[in-house]
Amino acid sequence: MSKKKIVAATGCPTGIAHTFMAAEALKKAAEKLNVEIKVETHGQVGVENALTPQEIKEADGVIIAADKDVNADRFHGKPLVDVPVAKGIRTPEDLINQIINGEASVYRASDYEGSSESNTEDTTTQHDKQTTSGKNWGHTIYKHLMNGVSHMLPFVVGGGVLIAISFLFGIYSADPENEQYNQFAKLLNDVGGLSFSVMVPILAAFIAESISKRPGMVVGFVGGLLADQGGAGFLGGILAGFIAGYIIILLQKLLKKMPHSLNGLKSIFLYPVLGIFLIGIIMTPIIVPLTGLNEGLMSFLESVQSTNPLLLGLIVGAMCGFDMGGPFNKAAYVTGTLLLSEGNLYFMAGVSAACIAPPLIIAFATVIFRKYFTKEERNAGAVNFILGSTHITEGAIPFAAKNPVVVLPIIMLGSAIAAILTYMFGVQVPAPHGGFLVLPVVTGAFQWVLSILIGSLVGAFIYGLYRKKAANNQPIKE
Repeated sequence: MSKKKIVAATGCPTGIAHTFMAAEALKKAAEKLNVEIKVETHGQVGVENALTPQEIKEADGVIIAADKDVNADRFHGKPLVDVPVAKGIRTPEDLINQIINGEASVYRASDYEGSSESNTEDTTTQHDKQTTSGKNWGHTIYKHLMNGVSHMLPFVVGGGVLIAISFLFGIYSADPENEQYNQFAKLLNDVGGLSFSVMVPILAAFIAESISKRPGMVVGFVGGLLADQGGAGFLGGILAGFIAGYIIILLQKLLKKMPHSLNGLKSIFLYPVLGIFLIGIIMTPIIVPLTGLNEGLMSFLESVQSTNPLLLGLIVGAMCGFDMGGPFNKAAYVTGTLLLSEGNLYFMAGVSAACIAPPLIIAFATVIFRKYFTKEERNAGAVNFILGSTHITEGAIPFAAKNPVVVLPIIMLGSAIAAILTYMFGVQVPAPHGGFLVLPVVTGAFQWVLSILIGSLVGAFIYGLYRKKAANNQPIKE
């Protein structure tokens, strides 16, 4: 009997850790179940280990473990399991067994034209593809949103770090009227600020691109520009992205009966002209209320961080530690990055602390309570020192996945303590990523590190005591 063949695609918004952890988990599970698998990864550097049309054709089924668009239309007609990337990490055997046991629904892409050669812009009515068993709309909307976030982050991180470096020359070093003025610092600040300035249009563009491919991206970018210039901020950008994507879907339906030979005209002329006109008509009247809502939200968050840092730190810490790179974590992180663009450097400090703490909790626990962990776990724990120090939260996931009911609350507590102390100390972090690498530009660097260490050590001791109790009931096997 020949081996079952499965192809898979993984992807997460940041494209740093979850993407590759899910791929590795699927490969290990496939080896255990005697299944042949090829996993395509959609990381921050792009698509790696790309699936060929022949490999897809020969596959007995497809697994998509992703929180972003991975071009699912090419899997038309194949049994397909579509889940969040976290499930690819936590339950890879279950996903593979769904293919083996014939439980996966056959994927039907809307308006599929039967050939990869017909991949014109008119096939962009691929939005919200449904299997015969129906689609989880909540996950679909989340995928579209995270596709925007995924493409936005490099602009935020790159620009934010350059701005942060410019502060090393002095807080006012980019101001020609100030005695701290430095020409190189101004260059860094200007270039970083330019990168930051396209954050909302990029977010909107790639939300729309996820829904309706390239025509949507153009309309989404313009919608994002309108939202940004009108003061509607990231809320306006998110709304503009979704509106733009579905404008193109509507236009595709309305223009569907045009001759196939005019597809080029539609993609280069009709979609952009009509789409940009419609997004302008729709966004103009709603920018004012969105601006008020956006400013109200920013003011509320700023007031809470100063009047009730305990509550804010508890919420931020719990969100960052709950799913470590998932929807709740990303909601806190994206809010922090967007507040950075508004000049609020305090909120991001707590978010960063809460994201750094989880892997350090694991790392410290494997050192302090060494004998209650296997050799493999101790090795993974050592790696978590590096991951945590560079703001990569996901290293804690394999440990949490073994007993999430117990471990996740411990991680959430440690993250919350780190965030609360950060807000109480009034730490400012001008860079949206980088972990301890950005310490030179952190205002209150010592207090920030101290906050993270206290939260991490508290979590590590509680987790270590839990492992000690578990080991007494079931001795560790090396």
